[in-house]
Amino acid sequence: MAREIPDFHATVRTGTGKGAARQARREGNVPGIVYGGEKDPLPINIPFNVLLKTLKDGRFLSKLFNLKVDGHDDVRVICRGVQRDVVKDLPTHVDFLRLHRNTRIKLFVHVEFENEDTAPGIKKGGVLVVTRPDVELSVVAGDIPEKIVVDLAGRDVGDVIHISDVTLPKGVKPTIDRDFIIASISAPSGLRGSDEETDEVIETEVIGEEKAADEE
Repeated sequence: MAREIPDFHATVRTGTGKGAARQARREGNVPGIVYGGEKDPLPINIPFNVLLKTLKDGRFLSKLFNLKVDGHDDVRVICRGVQRDVVKDLPTHVDFLRLHRNTRIKLFVHVEFENEDTAPGIKKGGVLVVTRPDVELSVVAGDIPEKIVVDLAGRDVGDVIHISDVTLPKGVKPTIDRDFIIASISAPSGLRGSDEETDEVIETEVIGEEKAADEE
């Protein structure tokens, strides 16, 4: 099932350069630019509060948006840079890249687990330990999956689920070559010994947004 692409509203920015950008900020907007797609760059303004909320929602640099600008056709875009104030760490400029339906991009897709209640390991009191609630995948812009599903049916205590255990939609592939861990079922706390050893080390990962580049 393809994910729903959220709308992102902006207005055309009159003029370019530092002067026009400062004027936009004085009016409560964040200046931006939309480029690529074999079209001329389009200067835009984004309401500051709208952009700040979207940034706080997380993973702004890996989300696909349907950009709506009055007087222009809707276009799918992905953010390719957010410039921030060095003191306040607030957004001061945004770069968006236009995408065609067949453009291949990298996005984080949510992982959903099913049949958890019927899994033998969970019934025994085991705990589902999710290592990656979201997985970065290489996908085609016109067919982005809403989620990937991990079936826990038959999974017992000690089982480890790797990315190779998941059936991915056609054309979708992980961005990491190795067979990384998504989740595991650990033993009930009462059965864990202080010297318990496992054959595999459960990996952890901190995923953050990159900070931007220079303003136009």
